[in-house]
Order: sequence, then C-alpha cells, then structure tokens
Amino acid sequence: CTSFFVVNRIRSCIKKRFNLRKIKVGHAGTLDPLASGLMLICTGKFTKEITGLTLSEKGYKGSMVLGASTPSYDLETQPNRFFATRHITKEILDQARQKFTGQLSQRPPDFSAKQIKGKRAYDLARKGEQVDLKLNKITINSFEVSGNIPELTFQVHCSKGTYIRSLVHDYGRQLNSGAYLSDLRRISVGDYTIDQSVKLNQCVDAILRIER
Repeated sequence: CTSFFVVNRIRSCIKKRFNLRKIKVGHAGTLDPLASGLMLICTGKFTKEITGLTLSEKGYKGSMVLGASTPSYDLETQPNRFFATRHITKEILDQARQKFTGQLSQRPPDFSAKQIKGKRAYDLARKGEQVDLKLNKITINSFEVSGNIPELTFQVHCSKGTYIRSLVHDYGRQLNSGAYLSDLRRISVGDYTIDQSVKLNQCVDAILRIER
C-alpha cells in the first residue's frame, strides 16, 4: 500500500473512534512502491516533530542483482541492458563499495517523484520523455555488501534524500557491470527500529480499542 493509504487509514480510524471532524496525521518519509519496512506516523501535536524525524539517518536492508539494469533501477520495469560479471571478484566488490561512503553527489532515478516544471519525473519517464534531474548532496554513513554474484545483499545507513535504487545502479556501474534493486526494507529511522514497529492492521485495532 502507498504512504498516503497508511496515513489516510489511520486518520479515518482516529476520527471514527473519537468522533472528530479533523485530526492531523502525517508520516516522516515515504517508501518506494516496491519497498517495505518502517514508516513513522505522527498524529495531533506530534506532527510538529515530522521535520526533525525526516532529517534523521535511515537504515535499509536489501538485495541487488548484478549483470543487468532496468530503466527504473528496480523491478518496476524489466531489465533492458545486460552485462558480464565474470570479471568481478570479492576484492573488486569491496573496492567499489568503499567508494560509496561519506559525502556524495547522487542523481535521482528518472522514475522518481521529483518534480520537473510541475510534473513528476516518473510520469515523464513512463512516456519516454527526457528527464533532467539535478544532483543531490547525500551522506552514506555505512554500506556493507555480501553474498554470491549475481545476487547480493546489502545494508546501508544514509542521510535524508538518498535513493537506494540510485546507489545500487551506481554501484553496478562502478563494477563495470550493471545492477538493479530487487528487494528493499527500511529497518530504522533515527532511534526508531523495525523491531519496535507494529503492522498497520495491529495499529488500527489498537486505535479502535482505546477507551474514550
């Protein structure tokens, strides 16, 4: 489900349970359509904390596939370019990985929600139109890679504004190959972790059980 769906579902439940006409509900960072994991939801006066939470470091676990790339950098689109991987060793994997820590400039994916003259980049990309996106300044605090070629797993802790799809794509290029994101799960936002979270249905049930 989309980030909007989660926020709207929780807002509707709170309004229903407490017979309210209005209640502020927001989230501290969207997830890509194919990603899962932690989303922080703030309600009422705590929506004032959203800006600070959005700026917090985020942690992700995921998987990538080497030897191919897709227009969207993930499985929203099918692989359209293919590359050799026989030259890639564990030493080369690690040398490339080290180039993706610290402060970096990163180009967002064409298939992103970035706006270009009032239009979403992904709408232009899906129509085959040219997408001109500016580089973002980001920080990668840690980036660990493991597994056996062509399927690798990774864990990354990064700043706001980091596109993990772009990180994977750029990592593949650094390897003189291709790479696309095959799975992604957000595991932390600041001090909050996935282990502390509840599923959406559990959250809804808890709201409906609150005594008035």
